[in-house]
Amino acid sequence: MPFELFIGLRYLKAKRKSTFISLITLISVAGVALGVMALIIVLAVMTGFEEDLKEKILGTNAHIVVLSGVGAVQDYPQLMKKLQGVDGVVASTPFIYNQVMLSTGKNVSGVVLRGIDVATDAKVTNLHKSMVEGDLKSLEAEVGKTPGVVIGKELAKNLGLFLGDTVDVISPMGNITPLGMMPKLNRFRITGIFNTGMFEYDSTLAYVSLKEAQQFLGLGDVVTGIQLKVRDVYKTGELARQIDRELGPPYHARDWMQMNKNILFALKTEKSVMFIILTLIVLVAAFGIASTLFMVVMEKTRDIAILKSMGATSRSIMRIFVFEGLIIGVLGTIIGVLGGLLVALNLEPIVSVIQKLTGFELFSKDIYYLDHFPSQVVASDVVLISVTAVLISFAATLYPSWAASRMAPAEALRYE
Repeated sequence: MPFELFIGLRYLKAKRKSTFISLITLISVAGVALGVMALIIVLAVMTGFEEDLKEKILGTNAHIVVLSGVGAVQDYPQLMKKLQGVDGVVASTPFIYNQVMLSTGKNVSGVVLRGIDVATDAKVTNLHKSMVEGDLKSLEAEVGKTPGVVIGKELAKNLGLFLGDTVDVISPMGNITPLGMMPKLNRFRITGIFNTGMFEYDSTLAYVSLKEAQQFLGLGDVVTGIQLKVRDVYKTGELARQIDRELGPPYHARDWMQMNKNILFALKTEKSVMFIILTLIVLVAAFGIASTLFMVVMEKTRDIAILKSMGATSRSIMRIFVFEGLIIGVLGTIIGVLGGLLVALNLEPIVSVIQKLTGFELFSKDIYYLDHFPSQVVASDVVLISVTAVLISFAATLYPSWAASRMAPAEALRYE
């Protein structure tokens, strides 16, 4: 062990006359640990929230949507065939998108009605995996029977609907009469209920078969657009531009990142800002480390002078106090990492216990989109936080250590 490290460790041990310094040392360790712990927990929650949100978005929506700039898409089977020939596209399915109202007589709710091709939708989206009651195949109603509709769990709860109940679907774009535009109404049977885990989707989406949507909305044999599933979800922007070039006007492609850019940008920005803000906790702790070293230097003036008289160089004196500060920083970082990982990896049970004890809902699903408290620890984040904390601790040791190394032995021992 280098003698500088040995002496730095000895200086950390408490003596009766330096108990106050030892207390400040413990506070500095706790400050670094608290900052590191807070950083790990917050970034784990934000990463988990971001990844969970992406999973929900990609599970309900397609990776790329191809639309027409002049309205509905004509001859969509031919367009689908052409799109599936594009390198990187895995599957395609047509869809119809329109806004309607659902009415049960007592309750009314505005929803987005989606017409889907049951045979091909499962190849593009994960809606079939989100079914909690019934299935998508039930949308293909037999001739003469009430057509089926699949709605979200939250929407079913709001309207008081259960599997097998009937609901009136009202379209504002109805028939033109001498009295003006009359809304179109048709009765559908609830044949399935899905739960994506995302409140916004579960409370505002309703699905019917493609043929029923075309018939109900009076569209004929046309669709709103084509949904695509691609091989690499993080290269959809480049692929969308390629599709634009190959199809040309009036078609245009939009990828999932572009359609959700506001919320994705907000999450990324918030994560960066939170990292900067919480790093200030470690900076405050670094001031504690600097204060500790200054007081140790003042107390050990005689020791420093004796060491220099015995031949210790200024660099060795500086190393003693750098090691002492680094030990505080590294110890605080280790404690913070262990505590942060313990909490981050068990966050949901901890939150549940707190909610039960306080009776206060910490995570409202109608505000935060999701139905649980996500947490995902990323190794690179933990390494970045640890390195940042140690570097800040190291920076805090430089000036007090330099001041100690500049001390003249004769001046220090003059009044001893």
